[in-house]
Amino acid sequence: MKKLSLLFILCIAGNALLAQGPETLDLEKAIQLGLDNNFQVKIAVETIDIRERDQKIGIGDYFMPIVDATYSRNFSHEDVEQRFATDPDPRTIEDAKSQTENFSIVGIYGFRPESFVVMKRLGVLTEISELDAKIAVENNVAGISSAYYRLVLELQRHEVLVRTLELSQSRLDIAKAQYELGGAGKRDYLTAEVDYNSDLSLLLGQEQVILNARVNLNELMALDPSKQFAVKDTIVIGDMLNLIDLEDNAMMENKQLLIAQRQENEAFLAIRELQMSRLPVVNLTGNYINNTSNSDAGFLIQNQREGFNYGGNIQLNLFSGLTLNRRIQNARVQQRLQDFALDQYEIQLRSDIHRSYNTYITNRNLLEVEQKNYAVAKESTEIALERFRLGIASYLEFRDAQVNLLTAENRLITSIFNIKEQEIELRRLSGKIFFQNYTEDIGLEFQD
Repeated sequence: MKKLSLLFILCIAGNALLAQGPETLDLEKAIQLGLDNNFQVKIAVETIDIRERDQKIGIGDYFMPIVDATYSRNFSHEDVEQRFATDPDPRTIEDAKSQTENFSIVGIYGFRPESFVVMKRLGVLTEISELDAKIAVENNVAGISSAYYRLVLELQRHEVLVRTLELSQSRLDIAKAQYELGGAGKRDYLTAEVDYNSDLSLLLGQEQVILNARVNLNELMALDPSKQFAVKDTIVIGDMLNLIDLEDNAMMENKQLLIAQRQENEAFLAIRELQMSRLPVVNLTGNYINNTSNSDAGFLIQNQREGFNYGGNIQLNLFSGLTLNRRIQNARVQQRLQDFALDQYEIQLRSDIHRSYNTYITNRNLLEVEQKNYAVAKESTEIALERFRLGIASYLEFRDAQVNLLTAENRLITSIFNIKEQEIELRRLSGKIFFQNYTEDIGLEFQD
């Protein structure tokens, strides 16, 4: 009966793998799917478009003239009574008609000295948006990588539990045979059955963990939660990372640090913009007029004007209630705050790298220990199983060896996963995660 239960569980696992179909998902494909579908990345890219259009709007607002064309035509029908100084008798005109036609083109150009600073500041804001998009990409890559390897880890744990259940089944078969032959008491047989059921429960719980790990990975790739796929069952550890290289790369490539630097520059440009607003503003105007008036009443039957008018003025603010000075003071405070934020993030970044690197080194050192421990536990379990089969060892000795093997193998694969997870985090912090150039290698396009 227990063998049938084991076969049933293994069939479920096998059917689950077959249900995934021939589609195999490696890490590169998972990342590409995530970058194609992830909405945070799409939002970040669209934000870049907004910032780039803001730059173009700024060019139009600060460097281009405003030209307006106006055309109007008016008609009137009136009864008119006129008295002139030279003629005492009134002059009456019934239904006097008048018509006015006007066409004008007006151009205004105002040059503000702070315009160049404003454009530089808009350019910095665009750079910040681009860096935000790259942060979204890096976070997505790191999240998918961790979720992918987490799924691999849980699948490996599932395999460990399957092998543990096989050992429990072997022990149960031996205990049952010994009990039926009178070589052992019923208590040993029942204990073996309890341990088997306990291992079976762990296996069923692990299958739920795997399902949730798949859902988590699908969520990061913006896929349907029920999407099934096969993943590679190994975790490959990269070459040894160097702490100094990681710190140097982080100071040059960490996107959040680059944003803090751009924000400091933007705060400085905000001060310059306010200071330059004290300079005079030059306004130039010009217009073309074509005006025609016709009237049945009055001295003039027709009046027509056509020509150009142009001029200019210089505008200088002399007093604005000291508000400009206060704005400059606030801008300087904001710049100091950005300086503090930049220094604080540099300290935080170095600390994060050192913490992750310490964990990384510790797990690499533990890996060798866990490999040796697993080899010893495996050999001990094989010996204990043979001794139990021969009736030399007790069920407690065999169960203890079995639990030690399960613990050792779990610690080994967990240590490998922890190393890989810290690799991902260290590469993310150093700005060198997975791809060197996102726009070329990943295919992320920033639309114009």
